[in-house]
Amino acid sequence: MTDSELDTVYTRLCTTMTDLGETQAPLFLARFALLAIERIGNAEVTLGLIAAASESLPAPTGS
Repeated sequence: MTDSELDTVYTRLCTTMTDLGETQAPLFLARFALLAIERIGNAEVTLGLIAAASESLPAPTGS
């Protein structure tokens, strides 16, 4: 995927979430993730992507 294609895809992802609204965005992302996992079709690659996506995110704060 070229940088331009990546930008187009990312922009579409963001605008779709904006159009769906804040309450539907998590459901959309979960469905998108499941579809992407199925398309990737490789557990090792998918697990690596899950690990990479969670890197550098702040830990949840306790109540």
